Amino acid sequence: MPASRLPSRFPRHLAATAAVASLALSLAACGGDSDAATTAGSAADGTVTVGQLSNGAAQQTTLKASEVKSLNAELPAAVRKSGKLVIGVGALPAGFPPLAYVGSDQKTLTGAEPDLGRLVAATLGLKPELRNSTWENLFVGVDSGKVDVAFSNVTDTEERKKKYEFASYRQDNLAFEAPKKSTWNFGGDYENLAGRTVAVGSGTNQEKILLEWKAKLAKEGKKLTVKYYQDSNSIYLALASGKIDLYFGPNPGIAYHTRQVANTPRATRTAGTFSGAGASLQGLIAATAKKDSGLAKPVADAINHLINDGTYAKWLAAWNLSNEAVAKSQINPPGLPLDNS
Repeated sequence: MPASRLPSRFPRHLAATAAVASLALSLAACGGDSDAATTAGSAADGTVTVGQLSNGAAQQTTLKASEVKSLNAELPAAVRKSGKLVIGVGALPAGFPPLAYVGSDQKTLTGAEPDLGRLVAATLGLKPELRNSTWENLFVGVDSGKVDVAFSNVTDTEERKKKYEFASYRQDNLAFEAPKKSTWNFGGDYENLAGRTVAVGSGTNQEKILLEWKAKLAKEGKKLTVKYYQDSNSIYLALASGKIDLYFGPNPGIAYHTRQVANTPRATRTAGTFSGAGASLQGLIAATAKKDSGLAKPVADAINHLINDGTYAKWLAAWNLSNEAVAKSQINPPGLPLDNS
């Protein structure tokens, strides 16, 4: 199986995070785009097994998402008539735990993104049909109409709004990972990084943010040391040995790693988050459909139904992503500006 990295679809802060993705390559499938669809994980009565076949990345939880007929009535006629929601996920070739990857049976698509897609489909009274592809072909599928909506960690950006419509469902966050025994917390203030040694991926958005903070602290006569490592094992060995105080990376990957090492001597914890869009804008992850398809509203309404009845919170908790919760799903909310898309 070839080595891989998290795909470049994530804003730059996830583009170079092989450090986390490589921890789970043994779970991933290899090969080209898959035209085969799967409906695994959702029953006819709307029961969805969240975290099924996750190989420990999630706390397996059975949730019920019953059809809301008023939401089904909002759907475009063609989708309603088909009786199914074709959900695109761009997780080939290697997947990106805990968001989307091939499960422990080596064939079933699992992860937080497919699970939310299944819950939304059930709420809309549709049968979920998941299609896994590369990131590039995910958008080809949406553009061609072969995919109704993508649930694949797509960041809402102003550039993408030229072609797509969005229904937000998760915050797009970076996070600090610290040894479990550490009492340090970010607290949203870069001043708290003074005197710390932090590992970060080279060429990533989180590096850009961290170096800006380093420069600000330097002007105040304070020191922030930034370290670079070639792979995830080196980062986590340095964290365990005390050579670094923190790792600054994508929140989902850190959430995945903290769960994987929770019962080991190298246990870690999330010590704070920061918006991937920077201090002035909370980045958002959104379900993505073709512009003017008429799908953003019913999908957003379905997500808000799941938020209001508590199912959404249980879905996030199962995948250890509660710190990325949104208060409500928004249709085409402000996204990363054109100069940062």
